[in-house]
Amino acid sequence: MDAETVIIHARFAPNGTIVEISERPAGLDPQDWFNFLSYQAADSYQALAGGRGVFRLTRAAVDAFKTEATAKAA
Repeated sequence: MDAETVIIHARFAPNGTIVEISERPAGLDPQDWFNFLSYQAADSYQALAGGRGVFRLTRAAVDAFKTEATAKAA
């Protein structure tokens, strides 16, 4: 795995909503951040067992997504 790769971990509740997700910008709730990433980077998502999943993105992409998501939330 490349040193530039960031793994964003997501944890789901039994009803399918997001309980926790890493790299979340201030001002966004976990579900909004997951939805944003799902629309922008669906091809980098991997579902895991136990109600979890990960996005594998570059640091540059994560920083750009954070900036864009924060601007849209304002």
